[in-house]
Amino acid sequence: MKVEAECAACILSRAAAEAKEATTNPALRFRAMSELLRLMNREFRPTSVPADLGTKRDRLIKRISGNDDPYKRNKRISNEKALKLLPYARKIVEEGYAQQDRFKRACLCAIVGNIMEFDIPGHKFTFGSLRKSFREAAKDLVVDDVGSIYELAKKARTVLFLTDNAGEIVFDTLLVEQLKNMGLTVIVAVKGGAIINDATLEDAEVSGMSKIADKIIATGTDAVGFALKEVSPEFLEVYNSVDLVFAKGMGYAETLTEYKLKKPHALLFRTKCNPVANYFGVPKEKNVAKLMYQ
Repeated sequence: MKVEAECAACILSRAAAEAKEATTNPALRFRAMSELLRLMNREFRPTSVPADLGTKRDRLIKRISGNDDPYKRNKRISNEKALKLLPYARKIVEEGYAQQDRFKRACLCAIVGNIMEFDIPGHKFTFGSLRKSFREAAKDLVVDDVGSIYELAKKARTVLFLTDNAGEIVFDTLLVEQLKNMGLTVIVAVKGGAIINDATLEDAEVSGMSKIADKIIATGTDAVGFALKEVSPEFLEVYNSVDLVFAKGMGYAETLTEYKLKKPHALLFRTKCNPVANYFGVPKEKNVAKLMYQ
C-alpha cells in the first residue's frame, strides 16, 4: 500500500505527539520535528509506504530524544485496562455454541483490540468505549473472510500470529486460545524493539500470551509492520515454515500488501484512517478480516 496525500499530515501529527511523550526538552522536540521535515522532503513520494515512513519517524525521535520507548507509559496503561476487560471479552467468545462460532467471536474481539491506538488524527479511542465495541463488532465487520480463514486454520498444523499493539495483545490471547483448541501449534511474534505502542516481549509476558502460545519470538527489528530485509533469521525461518499467518493491525496491512505472498495471510484490523480504508475499499472505523494469498 502506498501513501496518500493526507499521510503526510498524519506522520507529522504523530511525530509531534510522540516527541512530547519522548522528552520534556523543547529544544530536542524542535530538533526532532525539524529533522523529520527534512526526511519527509526527501522521502515522501507517491511510491512510499506509510508504515516505512512511520518506522523512520520513530527511529529519528528515539535517537534525538534518547528515549528508546516513548509510549512505555501508554502501553502499560493499555495492558492494565485490557486485562480488566478480558473476562468480559472471554464471555462473549464462550457464548458461541460451535467451534466456528467461537473462532469468529475471538477474531472479532481481536479486531476490536486493534482500536487501541494513540495519536492517529481523526481516530478517537477511549477505554470506556471498548465494552460497547465488543458487542457491536459483528455489525462493523465490512470485510468478512472469517469463514475461509477458519477452513484454512482447520487444515493447518502451524500458525504464526503477528501481534500489533500493547493492550490489544491481551485480546489476541482469546484467538490464540481458539487456535490451540483446534489442535494447532501457534507461534506468536512481537516486535524486536519498541516502536510506537507495538507489543514487545515484555507485553507478551504481561498479557499472559507467553503462557498460551507454544512459542514467543521477536521479529528482530523495531519496524512498523513487516520489514522482510530487517527481520532476524530465526523469525524468517518460522515465517517460511508455517502454514498460515495471522497479521494484526494496519502496519502489517500496509506492508504485507507490498509483497508477493507465498502462503495465506489473515489480516485482522480496524480501518483507523482514510488511506487504509480507501485501499481496501471500505469505510473508515470499520472491522476487516481479509484473507490474502498474493
